[in-house]
Amino acid sequence: MTSLPTEMTAIEIAEPGGPEGLRPTRRPLPQPGPGEVLIRIAAAGVNRPDVLQRKGAYPPPPGASDIPGLEIAGEVVALGDQVTSLHQGQQVCALVTGGGYAEYCVAPSAQCLPLPQGLSAIEGAALPETFFTVWSNVFDRGGLKAGEAFLVQGGSSGIGTTAIQLAKAFGAKVFTTAGSAEKCQACKDLGADLAINYREADFVEAIREANDGRGVNLILDMVGGAYIPRDVDLLEPDGRLVFIAFLGGPKAEINFQKVMVKRLTITGSTLRARDIGFKAAIAAQLQTQVWPLIESGQVKPQIYRTFPLEQAAEAHALMESSAHIGKIMLTVAAQRS
Repeated sequence: MTSLPTEMTAIEIAEPGGPEGLRPTRRPLPQPGPGEVLIRIAAAGVNRPDVLQRKGAYPPPPGASDIPGLEIAGEVVALGDQVTSLHQGQQVCALVTGGGYAEYCVAPSAQCLPLPQGLSAIEGAALPETFFTVWSNVFDRGGLKAGEAFLVQGGSSGIGTTAIQLAKAFGAKVFTTAGSAEKCQACKDLGADLAINYREADFVEAIREANDGRGVNLILDMVGGAYIPRDVDLLEPDGRLVFIAFLGGPKAEINFQKVMVKRLTITGSTLRARDIGFKAAIAAQLQTQVWPLIESGQVKPQIYRTFPLEQAAEAHALMESSAHIGKIMLTVAAQRS
């Protein structure tokens, strides 16, 4: 095996604020502890929590790397003690609590999954953050069942494109919102039964019209703000509303009598701070329930654009523009040949 370097290139947040605060630096090579592996990164995903961390609004949990980046793919190059499920040279993708914007990253072995057959490292790195989030919130916490009506707000995002495909694959009727005709068409191409341009139509009215006057059973909302009371209006009795972000703000005035009369469940979650045991359980479910769908081509990560690692600032600027459809990725120089 090729000897490992003592240092690596990484992207640090030199100062909180705009994308220009992301700068290449040299860091010591991280060392895997018990139950961990060291991964030579080929690609990493760019996600909204990375943007929030860069702005100083989402600090890493205790013990996590200050380097941004929550999902990676690459080759296992070193094993910590007590690792028996992986081997050196194995191609994996992994969910991490930080450190992904780098040439190497340590990951708990329980949060690593084999790279699905037929996928590139870039496609593999696009899986962990969105697929863990969607599975745990839509199917685990939200309890989506075949035949139910499901709405994902922001269908053209990485989370949205994943949620549309998985909900459809498991037999739900899928509605979504997006901000342009192009984005709406992309959502329909992925299987959405109806995609509503929120700039031109009221999603509550549009869905009721398309769904024989009925609302939906489950909503995955990353917008919040003014959408919250409208979500409550749209839910059917025993409906569930799950929040994973608040791009439109976390506060709203709602009529809780509707919540009570319709027996609604309002909940939400964050993923990054959850313990390894929780994430390991999600990883196991993904491998058995979702990986076969990916390997068969029924579900596929949607890659919008890739940037070299050194251009992380440009990748963040693109994410904040919201011009993308699907995932924005970073690739590592040593793996791009």
